[in-house]
Amino acid sequence: MANNTLITGGARSGKSRFAEELTRSFGPSLCYLATAQSLDGEMDERIHRHRLRRGTAWETLEEPLMIPQTLARIDGIYSAILLDCVTLWLSNLLLSCDENDPGCEEQVLSHVHRLAGTLRGMSTPVVLVTNEVGQGIVPENRLARIYRDIAGQANQLLAASCDAVYVTISGIPLKLK
Repeated sequence: MANNTLITGGARSGKSRFAEELTRSFGPSLCYLATAQSLDGEMDERIHRHRLRRGTAWETLEEPLMIPQTLARIDGIYSAILLDCVTLWLSNLLLSCDENDPGCEEQVLSHVHRLAGTLRGMSTPVVLVTNEVGQGIVPENRLARIYRDIAGQANQLLAASCDAVYVTISGIPLKLK
């Protein structure tokens, strides 16, 4: 059974850097499972900076939607896998379904349940990065409120399925579990 870790926090809190350090501690043969999609120039630059920071020690797999299936497929190949980031994955899933469909939220959360189940069966340690999006004001539009609710529920489900949970604040990781 793998030693899975969830790292959460706000924007620019140091989550990804800490996740990279933690993942490196498992030794060589590292996988970076990226959920971001390069849809504009600004995102292209972000992705480029992340790749430069990680260096050549990582194999990068880009997968915006099929995370549980991809993890199951690559289990046992690497010493550790870094999944960055859960909340981008959730937005990809949410935008792939019809937001006016009353079952959309349940559809996205079914993917999260599948991910939690996949994590419990992994032999390779997985470090997951996610964002705390519910600590601010209530969003003014329906889609943003649905997203906030899904992210909160997903973080709870994934935290329960992980062996360790950290929150990063101002670049400082705090162990919660």
